[in-house]
Amino acid sequence: MAAATVTSERQFRRHDFWRALLLTVLCGLQLLPLLMAFFISFKTIPQFSRVPFLPTFPLHWENYLSAWEIVRLFLFNTVFVSGLTVVGVLALGSLAAYSFAILRYPGREFLFYLVLALMMVPATLTLIPSFVLVKNLQLLNTRWSLILPWIASGQVFAIFILRTYLQSLPGELFDAARIDGASEWQGYFMIALPMSKSMLGVAAILNILGTWNNLIWPALTISHLERQTLTPGLWSYQVENFTRYGFLMAGLLIGSIPLIVLFFFTSRWFVEGLTSGAIKV
Repeated sequence: MAAATVTSERQFRRHDFWRALLLTVLCGLQLLPLLMAFFISFKTIPQFSRVPFLPTFPLHWENYLSAWEIVRLFLFNTVFVSGLTVVGVLALGSLAAYSFAILRYPGREFLFYLVLALMMVPATLTLIPSFVLVKNLQLLNTRWSLILPWIASGQVFAIFILRTYLQSLPGELFDAARIDGASEWQGYFMIALPMSKSMLGVAAILNILGTWNNLIWPALTISHLERQTLTPGLWSYQVENFTRYGFLMAGLLIGSIPLIVLFFFTSRWFVEGLTSGAIKV
């Protein structure tokens, strides 16, 4: 009996070793492009031509100085647009989710499934109607041409995950608050929002990632380079400076730093949200 137990433990440890090795290899493959971009960001054009993907010396830090002069304006625009967008998405999405999950009124489920059906519509199908709408509203070449459509489109996913999470909360919490004289606004601000911080964190991070990396919509609606966001702004400079790979990689890494810092400080909420039951992993 003891020998069988020892054998099973050894097999279990052997399986754990191969799993850990596989995860390590996959993690390395994920980080390899970032590491290569880091090496390239210190190269001049001749260094990149000789040794494209391995470190070369001397390191040219001036690539980062040159890239910062270009990227800082795009970075400010992106932070401004993404910040206002995520605030609007969380505010409107949480209100709608509270209505669908907690309040009782005729047609509630039907309205929710209508909103949910929007998740099935590919984003490319809405490009032309959205562009025509923004043009008719005379919002082209303004930051509002990015903020308002992104708030409208980002609410769908936020409503979905927040409504699912709020429905999992005990209804007695809200019933007891109503008995004590709390209004629906107090239930929303004092119960729903504090208890769904992890879900709000998930919705915020995913929304910021989506707006930060969006290329097509800003390129369509913003033609003035000084109002452009990070991804299409760097793309325009890539077209003009396609041989300056060190400069381009430095700009990409500078633009990635805020997202890395954001995830570093909010990863706990993100993991809690993914494992709380509203999103299956």
